Amino acid sequence: NVCFNRGFFIEPDGSEHYYDKRHLFRMGEEGRHFVSGTEKLVVNYRGWNICLLVCYDLRFPVWCRNVGNEYDLLLFVANWPQSRSYAWRNLLIARAIENAAYVCGVNRIGQDETSMVYRGDTMAIGVKGEVIAESEPFVPQIVNVELDLSKLKSFREKFPVWKDADEFVLKK
Repeated sequence: NVCFNRGFFIEPDGSEHYYDKRHLFRMGEEGRHFVSGTEKLVVNYRGWNICLLVCYDLRFPVWCRNVGNEYDLLLFVANWPQSRSYAWRNLLIARAIENAAYVCGVNRIGQDETSMVYRGDTMAIGVKGEVIAESEPFVPQIVNVELDLSKLKSFREKFPVWKDADEFVLKK
């Protein structure tokens, strides 16, 4: 029986897309329960190309890499504990800057059965690394943010760093 740590993107019309987490969290023994995914997911939704990734994938910039501007928004759903909030925040910012894309990180709050504490730190990051919106720590809430695709495209035209990226192939 094969199980994945899976993120879902469900459109209002019921269309389903899913992404199987590539990087299993060794310290949490995810590999004992799940199989690693091998494919990235980029969904075109309302003119936006959205790449969905899960939690620990954030620590792997090669996997997150926006080759040829294949995505406009990098979306992470996560279980990052308070003890690693600094890394969560700064890695989200780094992924936005290095990929010339918007990045949204959605993280849980509360405490799990092992007494691990989660403060949230849900946030939206702009293409230059600026925090556009963020949640209050430990408060269940919806964070609304407006992202501008034309502004993103204009930035990419004026500052086309993606054209100078090194080419390489990931092993599966």
